[in-house]
Amino acid sequence: AAAALHAGRGATPVFLAVDGKPAAFLAVADAVKPGSAAALARLHAMGVTTAMLTGDNTRTAEAVAADIGIDRVLAEVMPGDKASEISRLQAEGGTVAFVGDGINDAPALAGADVGIAIGTGTDVAIEAGDVVLMSGDLAGVANAIALGRRTLTTIKQNFLWAYLYNVLLIPVAAGLLYPFAGILMHPIMAALAMSVSSVFVVTNSLRLNRFRMG
Repeated sequence: AAAALHAGRGATPVFLAVDGKPAAFLAVADAVKPGSAAALARLHAMGVTTAMLTGDNTRTAEAVAADIGIDRVLAEVMPGDKASEISRLQAEGGTVAFVGDGINDAPALAGADVGIAIGTGTDVAIEAGDVVLMSGDLAGVANAIALGRRTLTTIKQNFLWAYLYNVLLIPVAAGLLYPFAGILMHPIMAALAMSVSSVFVVTNSLRLNRFRMG
């Protein structure tokens, strides 16, 4: 009963036996990093569904998940099965990002749509990751996702601007309007117009420098 109580609080019971008879047990637990709950709350606010993939027993994992606000628990997963679990999540639809720092996490990092490695982890994990966080703070995960989304939005804006700009001005520069309206763009003005387009794209991209970590 005592072991079950500790397991429900997020600890893993380790039993000691003497001559085949139970003598004692230890409750072992990893300390939850400060700020984890806040980081997960921010991810939820961004529309991200979170899951914990762990080799710990189900009861312990669920207790930790409930404490910090993780949506889903995949417990008692062997190290070699993590990549398979990632594939199963991908089959359910959506983009799957995996955060890890150990040697056993490397296959899952490589198999996920986005592998996020903790910079304080092993070299193998860092090599397998698409994104490397400089610290072990989980807030970096939310920052990475926010910056990635901002970057993608900027890319789409640049493509849309370039497309519309060229669709509208290339016919004018080619003299398409001259027979109808007498409008003819001087070659120098056409060159300047293209430069203006490039300046807009570069300036819009530089706005990413104003991104602030949450």
